[in-house]
Amino acid sequence: MLDYHLHLWPHGKRDKNPTLDQLNDYCELAIKNGVKEIAITEHLFRFAQVNDLMGGFFKQYPDSPVRDIMEQYWADHARADLDVYVEVALAAKAAGLPIVLGMEVDYYPGRMHEVSEFLAGYPFDVLLGSVHWLGAWPFDHVSNPAVMAEWDNFGIENAWSQYTTALEELADSKAVDVLAHPDLIKVAGHFPKVPEEFYDRMAESASKAGISAEVSSAGWRKPVVEPYPAPYLLRKFHEYGVPITTASDAHGLADVAFKAAEIKSYVKSVGYTSLSGFRNRQSYPVDV
Repeated sequence: MLDYHLHLWPHGKRDKNPTLDQLNDYCELAIKNGVKEIAITEHLFRFAQVNDLMGGFFKQYPDSPVRDIMEQYWADHARADLDVYVEVALAAKAAGLPIVLGMEVDYYPGRMHEVSEFLAGYPFDVLLGSVHWLGAWPFDHVSNPAVMAEWDNFGIENAWSQYTTALEELADSKAVDVLAHPDLIKVAGHFPKVPEEFYDRMAESASKAGISAEVSSAGWRKPVVEPYPAPYLLRKFHEYGVPITTASDAHGLADVAFKAAEIKSYVKSVGYTSLSGFRNRQSYPVDV
C-alpha cells in the first residue's frame, strides 16, 4: 500500500520548516499501518515562491464575500519556502526513508502551462492535481458557513457540472500525474439527481489523459462520510483501465495512513491488484 497524499501543515495554521524527524515520524506510522511508501504533497499555493507567479489569481473574479475569503486564505498560507521543502525531502530520501517528493497542484484555469513550467524546475516524483474551487468559491471549506451558504446560490447540478468540466480540463492539461480525491465536489454531501453522468465523464477524462486516479480515505473524515472516489466511480476507473494510487490526505501525523486497511479492501473489491508508484514522474507498479 501507498500513502501518496500527505501534508505537513494543517489548514489555517502557519507553516514551519519541515524536518527529518517529522518525515521520519510520518514514515514510521505509515509502515506500522501497512504502507510501504509515502509522498509528501503540500499545496502549491502555500509557498512564497509561487506567490510571485500566481499571487492575485482570484482578483479576476467579481468582487464577492467568497472572493474575499479566498484572497485572505491565500495571503494567510503563501508563506513556506519551497526550496527548504524540497531540500528536506531529498535529504529524507538520501537517508533511506520510504518517501517521494510530491506536490498537490490546484487547477488554475488558463494558467496551467505557467504552472507546469515553474514545476519543471524542481525534482518532483509525483504531482497530484486537484479542483478545490469553482471561480472564487472554495466549495470544500465545509466549516465555513458563508462558503456552505453559497451552495444555494450556485446550485448542486451547476456545481457538479462546473467541477467535472474543470477536472476534465485539468486532466487534459498533462500538468499532473494523479487526479486527487477525484469526486471532491461531493464533500458536503450534496449530490445531483444522476451523479453517474458526471462520474462517467470523470473516468473517461482520466482514461483519455493516461493519468492515475487517487483512492482516498479522507472522505470518511468529511460530511459525505465515504471515500473518494465513490464506489460507482471506482468501478468505472477499473473498467477504463485507469491506474490508481492510495492516500489519506493527512494534514498532520495523526491521520497518516488513515484507514489504510479499509482502502486496501476497497480497491481490491473492484479488482485492483496493483497501484502506481512514482519516481521522477514516471509510474511503476506496486502491489496492493
